[in-house]
Amino acid sequence: MNYETPLFFHVMEYADRADRDVIDMVSGNPDWEPPQALRDGLHEYADLEPDQFQYPPSHGLRELREEIAARRGVDTEQVVITNGAGEANYLAMARALERDRGDEIVLADPVYPYYPGKTTMLGGRQRFVPTDETGHLDPADVRADASEETAAIVVNSPNNPTGAVYPKETIEALVEIAEEYDAILVSDEVYDHYDLSGTFSSALAVDSDHRIVTNAFSKSMAITGFRVGYAIFPPDLVENAKSRHMLVNVAGSRPSQYAVLQALRETGPAYYEQNRELLRERVETFTDALDAAGAEYSTPQGSFYVLARFDGYPGTLENVERLIDEAGVAGMPGEAFGDSRRDWLRFALVTPRVEEAAARLATYFN
Repeated sequence: MNYETPLFFHVMEYADRADRDVIDMVSGNPDWEPPQALRDGLHEYADLEPDQFQYPPSHGLRELREEIAARRGVDTEQVVITNGAGEANYLAMARALERDRGDEIVLADPVYPYYPGKTTMLGGRQRFVPTDETGHLDPADVRADASEETAAIVVNSPNNPTGAVYPKETIEALVEIAEEYDAILVSDEVYDHYDLSGTFSSALAVDSDHRIVTNAFSKSMAITGFRVGYAIFPPDLVENAKSRHMLVNVAGSRPSQYAVLQALRETGPAYYEQNRELLRERVETFTDALDAAGAEYSTPQGSFYVLARFDGYPGTLENVERLIDEAGVAGMPGEAFGDSRRDWLRFALVTPRVEEAAARLATYFN
C-alpha cells in the first residue's frame, strides 16, 4: 500500500532550504508561552524517585484521566491518553472501521489532510461532503451522502483550515445521522479553547454511544512537542482502543502527562482568554493587510488559520514555493485540503511576525 506524505513536510523543508528569510505560517505551532504551572511541573518531576521514570499505565496516568473525566463529565474508564490528537483520531477511526458496519469515512471538503491519509492507512474509503463558503457543514448534505457503508463521520470544530465553528444544532444532527446509520461520529475538538465566536458545542453534550470525542493539550497549552492527547470512547468501544494503543505505543510520556496534569489543576481561565485575545488581534492585523492586497479571505470563528485567495494566483504547491522565494512567506497550498479550496492559500497565525508577513503579502500582490 502506498501512503501519501502530507504536503506540510514538503513545504516546511522547502522553506528551510530557502536562500532568504522566510516567515513560517505553515504549521500550527503556537508561539506563545505555555502555562507557568506546566514549567513548574516539569521542574518538580525532575526530582522524583527513579520509579517515576519508568513506564506509566499504558492508557495514561490515572490522575490525569480522572481530571479529564471530571471536566468532561464522563467515566474515567472511557478516557484513553494518546500520543497527541493525531493518535486519538487514528484510534477513533480504527474503532469505527473495526465494527464491520461499512468501510466508508465521510469527511468535509476542505479537509485536514491527515483524515483522508488515516482512512487509506486503515483500509477505508473516503467520501467528501463540500462545506459552504464559510466552511460550515450542512447536516442535510451529510445525510444525503451517508449510507449503510458509512463507518464514521469525521468532523473538526473549530475547524482547520476554514476556521468554522459548528453550532450545537449541527453537532446534534450529525450524531443523529451516525445513530441512524449505526456509524460513529468522530468529533476532533483540539481547537476548543480557540473558539472566537462563543458558539462552540462539544459532541459530549449529546448523550450517545455513536460518538467519539478527541482532543489534545498541544494547542490549548502551546505544547505541540509534548504529545499529550486523549480520546473519549463509548463504554463498548474503549477496551479494543486501549489494546490497539498499547500495541502501537506501549505507553505515552510520563513526564509530559505529569506536567499537563499540574497545568490543568493550576491554570485558570485568564491564561486561555489572553491567548484568544492575542489571536483576535492577529486575525485583524492579517485580514486588514489582505484587504490592502485585494484578496478574498475567510475570517475564522475559531482555530488560528486564515484562507486567502489572490486573483490569478491559485493555491498550488508551485505557487506556494514562489511565495517563499519571492515574498519570504510560507503558507500551505489550498490543494492540500481537497478540491473545494484549490484556488486558496492557508496561513497559520502562530508567529509573532504576523504583521510583517501581512506587509510582505500586501507588497507582493500589489
